[in-house]
Amino acid sequence: MYQTGMAATQKLSGCRLPPLPTIGEIIKLYNLKAQKQLSQNFLLDTRLTDKIVRQAGNLNNAHVCEVGPGPGGLTRSILKAGAADLLVVEKDMRFIPGLQLLSEAAPGRIRIAQGDILAYKLERRFPANITKTWEDDPPNLHIIGNLPFNVSTPLIIKWLEQMSNRTGIFMFGRTRLTLTFQKEVAEVDVGVVHFTPLAQPQIQQPFKLVEKIVKNAFQFRRKHCRRGLGMLFPESQRQELTEELLCSADVDPTLRPTEISISEFRALADAYSKLCNENQGLFDYDFREELKFKHQVKRQSDRSNQTELSDGNP
Repeated sequence: MYQTGMAATQKLSGCRLPPLPTIGEIIKLYNLKAQKQLSQNFLLDTRLTDKIVRQAGNLNNAHVCEVGPGPGGLTRSILKAGAADLLVVEKDMRFIPGLQLLSEAAPGRIRIAQGDILAYKLERRFPANITKTWEDDPPNLHIIGNLPFNVSTPLIIKWLEQMSNRTGIFMFGRTRLTLTFQKEVAEVDVGVVHFTPLAQPQIQQPFKLVEKIVKNAFQFRRKHCRRGLGMLFPESQRQELTEELLCSADVDPTLRPTEISISEFRALADAYSKLCNENQGLFDYDFREELKFKHQVKRQSDRSNQTELSDGNP
């Protein structure tokens, strides 16, 4: 059952839910356990879930997609906040019966989808009439989720690319995201990140180019940035082009990746784009492929030498 303070919150929002089993009782009822291999964790404290949902802003009459609702703790707080249309996308079938129980308690307000959020086409599940132009205020559409660590990075990369291209869930406009991250199942501290896409991006280069710059810079997180950025270039031209990149962007080669500012990443992206235009095929270069090829050549050479030695034995 809800506590008195929570009931008061529901009354103020005008979205009171009928008496329901607590999340803890739902977990026991359906014998649910967080699976470490899936990086699952349950948010059981209703004060915490209410606080997380408040970070999303005004949800009254909003369209909301919740990613990975699990047993439904955050889901209840979203409903209490007044969401009119809540789509929950859950990969794990074990949680579906508990979510259906919640759906019955809030008729017409919850849609349950069983599927993998990395492949799920969210843009097909919301009405076109909520669309706003990119320069306008954000649409009345929110993504909220307590992300498992095993999907958080690829999912955010996917959303950032869609944001850049204004596709997927961002075809409706500058859709806001409120996401939580939790390192371990047993930890109570939760990091909350709220994204609102900018009307004008700070870096005007294509997403894939910016992603490549950032990935290379951060692959040697504790080293000077010249080390990671140098891997953008073939070994035969590495020193020359790395110096040209850093000089053109006016970036100190001894900075560590975490010390590089947004404006410096913008300058690096612009400088790298110029180098790619001047050097055919440069953007497609992958140092891993060059390293793999060198290892193959070395193995073939070693086998050849062993064969020659064997042939020379009496």
